[in-house]
Amino acid sequence: MTDKCAQQRPTDPVIPRSGAEQLKDDLTKEINRLNGLSTRGVMALALFLFVSILAWFGFLFLPAPEAVTAVLGKPPSGRIISIVLLLYTFSAIILSLSRMTAGLEHRSSFSHVGYLTGFFIFYYFDTSLTDNYWAVFGSGITVLGVESYRIWNFCAEGIAKNKEDMEYVTRTGRPPPEE
Repeated sequence: MTDKCAQQRPTDPVIPRSGAEQLKDDLTKEINRLNGLSTRGVMALALFLFVSILAWFGFLFLPAPEAVTAVLGKPPSGRIISIVLLLYTFSAIILSLSRMTAGLEHRSSFSHVGYLTGFFIFYYFDTSLTDNYWAVFGSGITVLGVESYRIWNFCAEGIAKNKEDMEYVTRTGRPPPEE
């Protein structure tokens, strides 16, 4: 007796995918990638807000500034930290705007969160965090706001272009013309 399930079935012939179907799949993958990438700026901004809350409460998990300065020495003065913060803020904004005008894909807005966290920590160890909290917070919101907009704008333009290409492939069955 033979079991019907155990019988060999002829394999279905492999139907090759057309170039248009493959191109549509590639465009869909790129649209999905850009959709995921578009939220990175907002996630960096949310992370910065979390760090700002920790700074607002005085970094309760860090050792006391006096204990650290006894081991490492005196930190830079609040005035020097403020000058560097000002230079960083303008440099970061100019860099972000130049990337925007050049249309470059650059995803690392999380590095700005690290730099801004460093400023919070330097002010903390200088014991001038309460006096300079709003300067770092304002700089962070400005830099990360510009970065978030730049990333979102890059992704929105890419998604619109890929959707146009998808419509062209659907309509004609051919790849879109190169620009």
